[in-house]
Amino acid sequence: MMRVLVTGADGFVGRTLCPFLAAKGYAVRAALRRPPAGGADGLPGVRETVTVGEIGPHTDWRAALPGMDAVVHLAARTHVMRETDPHPLDAFRTVNLLGTERLAEAAAAQGVRRLVLLSTLHVHGERSGARPFRESDPPHPAGPYAQSKWEAEQVLMRVAGETGLEGVVVRPPLLYGPEVKGNFLRLLRWVERGLPLPLAGVNNRRSLCGATNLADLLEHCLRRPEAAGETFLAADGEDLSTPELIRRIAVLMSRPARLFYLPPAPLGLAARLAGFGGQWSRLSGSLVVNAEKSRVLLGRQEPETVEEGLARTVRWYGQAGPR
Repeated sequence: MMRVLVTGADGFVGRTLCPFLAAKGYAVRAALRRPPAGGADGLPGVRETVTVGEIGPHTDWRAALPGMDAVVHLAARTHVMRETDPHPLDAFRTVNLLGTERLAEAAAAQGVRRLVLLSTLHVHGERSGARPFRESDPPHPAGPYAQSKWEAEQVLMRVAGETGLEGVVVRPPLLYGPEVKGNFLRLLRWVERGLPLPLAGVNNRRSLCGATNLADLLEHCLRRPEAAGETFLAADGEDLSTPELIRRIAVLMSRPARLFYLPPAPLGLAARLAGFGGQWSRLSGSLVVNAEKSRVLLGRQEPETVEEGLARTVRWYGQAGPR
């Protein structure tokens, strides 16, 4: 039985990953910033929890790492809509770069075999251009969050090279699934409320990754020898345009997709002038990946289709999703 420490186990990805690993026979320990309200019982798939406090250069991992075979590092300072820190890159680096370095060094010192780091597709940039991104493409981090994640990837591989710890990096695109937050949750709200959306003229392609498919990739990265030292892009295998995604969600919600046409160019200009340039870019731009590497090298296939993943997400939203 492989014993795995999952940081950020109470977050969006962790709440899918932990029960997924438990069902595969892993013993999961959760490392959390603060004690969970219901203890381990409130985190499906988790056998025990350890409180480590804030993630950064001084985090004490001594209680969390003993006896662990591997670590999945999910905890991070993530992209925020309205940044309030006057030095955002420094704030991201404190958690994502220095926190990863501290964890990798501590894991190596404890004899942990492998550390899997969840990074971001935005290490490659905001738009994929004429062809899908591949792992071999040069990095062009888009913003301070992606920059800190790219630096975290490098420091993990440096520590791995110095100590023998096996480092693995996973870069997902837009994620969705039960308990999703951020832009995807906003999209669910817009469709449910029947808001007219001027996006019928958007002609783009976006790669998505459902939480179950990401959990499957992370599990393969934990146990397959071929994953050591590698970087993998994650995706469902079916790319959608933004209008197509909205229409599929609307059908699953039994709602009309209230899309109408406005010319994309002036709409984008208006969004930038209103301070929503980033959101517009993510709605209108193409960001597509080629995720064949994990399928070939690790001998895997995504267990869930886009349609199945969207249906589970919509069911969760209808039953318990925040409004």
